[in-house]
Amino acid sequence: MPHPLHYDICPASLNAHRWAVTLTIARPQALQRVALPVWIPGSYLVREFARHVSGLTARQGRAVCPAQAVDKCTWQVQAVPGKPLVIRYEVYAFDDSVRAAWLDAARGFFNATALLLRVPELADGPHAITLHRPADPTAAHWRVATALTAQSVDADGFGSYLAASYDELADSPVEMGAFWQGEFSVRGVPHRFMVAGAPPSFDGQRLLRDTQKICEAAARLWHGARGKPPQPHYLFMLNATPGGYGGLEHRCCTALICARRDLPRLGQSDASEGYTALLGLISHEYFHTWNVKRLRPAEFARYDYGQENYTRLLWFFEGFTSYYDDLLLLRAGLIDRAAYLKLLAKPLNQVWQTPGRHVQPVAEASFDAWVKYYRPEAHTPNATVSYYAKGALVALCLDLSLRREKQPATLDDAMRLLWRRCKAGPMTESDVAAALQELTGRSFAAELAAWVHGTQELPVAELLAAHGITATRQPPTPAQTLGLRASEKNGLVTLTHVLDGGAAQAAGMAPGDEWLGVETGDEETGASAHAGWRLAALDDLPLYLCPGRRALALISRQGRLLRLPLTLPEKAEGTWKLEAAASAGGEGGKGGAGQGWPWH
Repeated sequence: MPHPLHYDICPASLNAHRWAVTLTIARPQALQRVALPVWIPGSYLVREFARHVSGLTARQGRAVCPAQAVDKCTWQVQAVPGKPLVIRYEVYAFDDSVRAAWLDAARGFFNATALLLRVPELADGPHAITLHRPADPTAAHWRVATALTAQSVDADGFGSYLAASYDELADSPVEMGAFWQGEFSVRGVPHRFMVAGAPPSFDGQRLLRDTQKICEAAARLWHGARGKPPQPHYLFMLNATPGGYGGLEHRCCTALICARRDLPRLGQSDASEGYTALLGLISHEYFHTWNVKRLRPAEFARYDYGQENYTRLLWFFEGFTSYYDDLLLLRAGLIDRAAYLKLLAKPLNQVWQTPGRHVQPVAEASFDAWVKYYRPEAHTPNATVSYYAKGALVALCLDLSLRREKQPATLDDAMRLLWRRCKAGPMTESDVAAALQELTGRSFAAELAAWVHGTQELPVAELLAAHGITATRQPPTPAQTLGLRASEKNGLVTLTHVLDGGAAQAAGMAPGDEWLGVETGDEETGASAHAGWRLAALDDLPLYLCPGRRALALISRQGRLLRLPLTLPEKAEGTWKLEAAASAGGEGGKGGAGQGWPWH
């Protein structure tokens, strides 16, 4: 018996970047509706995938069935009930991110949310797909990689697959092309890693070894010494490009993108900053296997693919994952303690350099992800805060606080308790509060109110100091001194952000200004001639400006030349640097001041 839904997917035109899709609905309704999602879970922005659909037609046998768009992502087809309905269309695919679809002469990739129409009334039933080999002879060497369950496939993976529901289909991207692949096992669970676009110097075996260590560390955190990961198998899908970075989590796989230069290289034993960042990305997306793909916001118990899905818990699901991604590298032995502290300082400095932390609580920033985080603009740092970075600091503060309790615990304990309490499913903030209280015997309501729903500073430095980690300020850069961000290219300084409360804002500078130079001298009286200086880089400012002295900033704004009075502040603070005290170098206990390094 044929499946209720079946998709034939063909790379129709590699050079024109078009996928051809044939959807067969075995028993359609009289007015059959189909829709393409407007977003993909894990990336909280309405992306309007339907804008790339073209040529949609429908037939039953030889009879043409009228098909009409009824909104931006939905079509309605007039059909004879019970008789197979065949819908054909094409999708333009030239988005090389992990979120959409791509097709060219070298590679094919797609997420179902960008390619496959959803039939609402059949969404919870089985979805069969057939992946066809490209007809183009230049793609004769292509293979398939996907986490979908194979039904009948050839040696290269082309053929039929089955998903239990549209949700599973949406959670199972497909890669086609020529790629490297390798395998390893984590507590009996097979893991596969594929890399597209790898250069000849790529050290695949090292990537496998390091990734396995990360996966083992994650399994140990969630399940102790012997428990197995929750997925039956796992697939890492990495696309190496000239310069990219990012990832998107799925239940049994992840899609990743990295810069080709950041891959490990044969004959190199050290780890570059780029490779360490790649390992952190791998760790982050793999941690999502537990935290957001299974343990997830109650609002995500069932996705609505036609509109935004709001939650105030991204600080937990993205922020806590961001806290653990680098920590797992440390526990896996892939970085040392000094490197870990350097990585830990990044979210601390990111939040500190964001005036929006005083404006919007991180819970509200989570809710506004759809309109703020994924749509950054010049004003963004003044209006909101990253739920990734501040959420990671909330996790840090809770972890260090738990270790100092009369009944010492760790954030690891809290995560495992939440996994059991919520049965690896939907959860709320009240579950977090209950888990913290169960572990320690006291309420953490005040901390959650202040750190998650408030805008005051987090007690990061104090808590770190209690565990032997010192946080000191470094000398400020000119940009930090003035309260601005800028791009510097070909000797031209262009302001990208002007931060609230800074000297640049007080002077009247604005995003988009080209900072041409400075004039020094007695600007107020004009008694002496002004000396003008060309500014090719912000680091040159200390040559011309003295703290507390006034000068004129020479600005080009929308074709007009402006002279803005500017005073360099006499005092300013730079970024944080974290260092472990000598007493923190041992294998200390769980909590309490002076008991040593906390992250065992």
